[in-house]
Amino acid sequence: MSKSVTSTGIKDYGVRGKLSNPYPLIPTPDEQEAGAPGLYIHVPFCKTKCPYCDFYSVTDLTLVEGWLRALKKEMNLYRNNFGTFDSLYIGGGTPTVLSDPAMTSIFEELHNHFSFAHDTEITVEVNPDDISLKKLELLKSLGVNRLSIGVQSFNDDELKLLKRRHTHQGAEKALRFINSAGFTNFGIDLMYGLPGQDLESWIETLRKALAFQPIHLSCYQLTIEKTTPFGKMMDDGNLQGCAEEQGRKFFLLTSKFLEEHGFVHYEISNFARGDKYRSRHNCKYWKHVPYLGLGPGAHSFQGIARWWNCKSVKDYCGGIEKGFRHIGGSENLSMDQMRLETLFLGLRTIDGVTLETAFPESPSNKYLENITETRLITIRGGRLIPTKKGFLMADQLPLLFP
Repeated sequence: MSKSVTSTGIKDYGVRGKLSNPYPLIPTPDEQEAGAPGLYIHVPFCKTKCPYCDFYSVTDLTLVEGWLRALKKEMNLYRNNFGTFDSLYIGGGTPTVLSDPAMTSIFEELHNHFSFAHDTEITVEVNPDDISLKKLELLKSLGVNRLSIGVQSFNDDELKLLKRRHTHQGAEKALRFINSAGFTNFGIDLMYGLPGQDLESWIETLRKALAFQPIHLSCYQLTIEKTTPFGKMMDDGNLQGCAEEQGRKFFLLTSKFLEEHGFVHYEISNFARGDKYRSRHNCKYWKHVPYLGLGPGAHSFQGIARWWNCKSVKDYCGGIEKGFRHIGGSENLSMDQMRLETLFLGLRTIDGVTLETAFPESPSNKYLENITETRLITIRGGRLIPTKKGFLMADQLPLLFP
């Protein structure tokens, strides 16, 4: 699944553009200083759809061949525009539903079209049901050095509610394969705030995850989007979301438990066993570093431009095959929008934002005192850093600044 972030209030709209690059893709000095760009590939296929997921995917695997042809042509479109990448993230959807030849073909084309740093972080999202030692050996041979495994829970009742394809035994088997294959750099995705879930069940899931020695954990509260089957169930009164106070308890307990076990809580939903194990790729989204997204529904960002592909495999493939690209939408950000996004994204992380970003004009000492008295933000090393309480109210933090 793509982890990119778009600004709010922008509607998707269809755009037909010639198969050429209409965007100003020359990095600015600030972007060059911020780091190398990242590359995201969206694999829009799943064997089954989870009722809570609002990421774009389809279950018709007969579309894979056409998507793969179109993806290669889209790579060619951008081959000279982004310089050298130092992160590659293949998400979805479910990348591991692809056949071994299809996955191999993607990597061959990536190296034919793009330049990668020698220490590139290469992540592939994997589903427990798709993992085998053979599959892991293939990924290693292709240069994959980081895995993100979507477990969500080690409780079978919770997995059944989420309509996941695996059981807790299947998840544990997959993680044993990962350990056996020698992958040490891997993360586990987990979900809390599920209907009927209590704090004890959640802590047990965390304990089971830690037993496999992951170096990264992503812990998300279940968010029920209206466009999903869970959203319809909620509208019909057949499903109840997590109450705000209960969500707060889950969040604070998660942070405390994982920090006690050696993890750094570096972003609202993300924990790493030390700074060097933060997701290099996802950090680009939070720091306005340029990134290129390929595949239906994928987002890209460069300079002040953001654009995203249409959410349709057929339109995506058909457009590129005919010499056109179907863009879902695009926007150029103003300086005020860039600043607001920098605040919004930066205050989701323990790096925070600089005082200069938050205050284009120097604030009074009294103003800074008022902000710190909220106990939502601290000031350290010339930066505004959110507290745990601040993390809980991250969406509102930018409103504290003029």
